[in-house]
Amino acid sequence: MWVGVLELDLLLGEVHSLKEKRSLVRPVVARLRREFEVSAAEAGHLDLHRRALVGVAVVSPDPGHCREVLDACERLVAARPELEVLSAHQRLVGPQD
Repeated sequence: MWVGVLELDLLLGEVHSLKEKRSLVRPVVARLRREFEVSAAEAGHLDLHRRALVGVAVVSPDPGHCREVLDACERLVAARPELEVLSAHQRLVGPQD
């Protein structure tokens, strides 16, 4: 069993409140869950209105599949014009770890 983890540090565009932030981040997290069947959540920068940390996790019997899914998740988020990906970090945990 392999577990893939993706951490996306995001800068949000013209956002002036936490309410506006939620209106941008929630649909992205929901779409990641729906399209890729992953676990996804806003996991950091909760008190900052122009930053968001989104975590994504996937479980697979194959490490290559984990990477493919996480890469696709990263591309989906990067394609959103109102979001700027400041950093993206992937990590795989396998049977030997």
